[in-house]
Parts: sequence; structure tokens; C-alpha cells
Amino acid sequence: MAETTEWAFPDRLQPRQENLRFNLEAALQSVVQVHSEVPDEAFTASVLGTERMGHGVAIGSDGLVLTIGYLITEAESIWLTTNDGAVVPGHALAYDQVTGFGLVLPLGRLDVPSMQRGSASSAAVGDSVTVIGHGGLEHALDARIIARREFAGYWEYLLEEALFAAPAHPQWGGTALVGEDGKLLGVGSLLVQEAAGPDTVDANMFVPIDLLEPILEDMLKFGRPSRAARPWLGLYATPLQGVLVVRGLTQGGPAQRAGVKLGDVLLEVAGEPVSDLAELFRKIWRVGPAGSEIAMTLARGRNTSQVRVTSADREDFLKKPRRH
Repeated sequence: MAETTEWAFPDRLQPRQENLRFNLEAALQSVVQVHSEVPDEAFTASVLGTERMGHGVAIGSDGLVLTIGYLITEAESIWLTTNDGAVVPGHALAYDQVTGFGLVLPLGRLDVPSMQRGSASSAAVGDSVTVIGHGGLEHALDARIIARREFAGYWEYLLEEALFAAPAHPQWGGTALVGEDGKLLGVGSLLVQEAAGPDTVDANMFVPIDLLEPILEDMLKFGRPSRAARPWLGLYATPLQGVLVVRGLTQGGPAQRAGVKLGDVLLEVAGEPVSDLAELFRKIWRVGPAGSEIAMTLARGRNTSQVRVTSADREDFLKKPRRH
């Protein structure tokens, strides 16, 4: 995998200290590289790979690093690299399936400044923001918030309101979205196509930092929030011409075990019609916690059938990090 130092944004896209109200150098130093290695047999290895590289931002005086969770899920080893070149091993402390946040505990002195957390509620469409990846000024981007909206991901993921910023950072995973006051507004998760007037542009989706505060204490203590796990089906659906079509199934997952097939059209959940992803997830989750039985009506060709899927906790399919 290529080192992140082998490229740079053009000068015109980089933030300039004279245009900012916060200490840019300190913010740059707060962002570290996150490099994780995942065993071949891990549940997520086939989708996310066995070597993952992205970013994280120090948010605690002890060097605690906040990142996007898919970088560290099932990680066997993690290395954190500062802009000064120092490399410190890390431990995958926590991952939250609902928000997507992950926490890494440095197993040595990281020696970087922590970034103060702000509130995404203060960010408006059109506001100037700075997107920071590991590697200093050359990997920082002068951007703007172009949307705030609901986001539904086919992997059974839903945010009530995510932040979208453009231009897009090409190495978005775990980047820091920094507001005009220098405080952390969100963590980079995806590259998406977002509407901008009559056109579409490449943008990054960020998980709002506000979602961390209610769960941070539990994540530090228990490795995950103490809320009941949502029911997970291992079913990947795609909207197509006004209906939801099953485009993927987790091997050995709840939906596959219940007889759901690729190409099935999802008509109803718990007796209620569904036609978009967010609606699908909400209706599944309303049935009850993980382990609940989910009644689904499917169309397969010209036939309609009903299945009952015994949902699971997705965490039960994942390799757990070793304790240090």
C-alpha cells in the first residue's frame, strides 16, 4: 500500500493560516496515520481487506485516537504514525456499529496535541471547513459543507443527519472535519456523489462528532455502547426503479439462512410496505433488539413468499481484539 506522503494537494487547495481563526499547525499535528492489519480469516477481510490505512485524530490528553471504525474492525495489530515520523503501536479499544466510530488506545507516548471537540449542529451548508489527513499541510484541504442530510448505507447503516463536504479528500477514512473555530466537527467515512445544483460532485461524508458524546464513556469502559444491539440480517439491498432488490448476502448470515436469495425484491417488513433503505432499516430495528424474528415478504419472479429471519448481533460475527 502506498505511503500517504507520496502525493500532495495543489497549493490553491490547501488551507492558509492567514485565513483561519485557529492554530493550523496544532490541528495538523493532532491527526495521525492509522495502519491496521487484519487476519485473513476475519469476517470483514473479504470486503475491507487485511491491510487498512487511514487517519485518526487525537481527542484526549492520553493520546486517545478517534477514527472511523472500519479501519480497526477485527484488527490484530495497529500502528499510529505522527507527522514527525514517530510510530506507536495501538490497541483497538472500541467500535460502535451504530455511529461507525472507532477508538484506538496508543500503547506508548503519542506526543501530539489533542483536538477539541465541537458540535456539528453549529455547522451550516456553505460554511468553510478544513479537512485534515495525516501528513501535514500537503494533505489538508480547504473545503465547504455542501449538504446536511440523512444517509443510509446498504450494509445496514443509517445516520439521521450526516455532513457532506467538497472538494473530496481522496484518502477520506478517518480524516478530521474541522470547523472555523478549530474544533472537530466530524470524522471522514465515505466518498460519495452529491448534488450541487444541476450537477453532481465528489464529496466526503462525515459522521458528526455529536454522536460520540452520549456513548464515549461506555466505549471507554466496555468497548461498545451499552445500548441493546440492533437486529442485523446480513442483507445488502439496493433501490432500483422504486423497489428494493437484494444484491448481496452475508455467507452464513441470518437472511441467507432463512432462505433469502439474490435478486429477491423486498416488499414488506413486519407487514408494512418498504421502498427505500432508510425505511427498511427503521422498520427492521423497530421490531426489537438483535435476536428478534423479522417477518419479510419477498417477490421472486412472479411469486410472492414470506420468510421469518432470526436476526443477530453483527458483533458476534467479528473477531475480538486481543486484550493488552
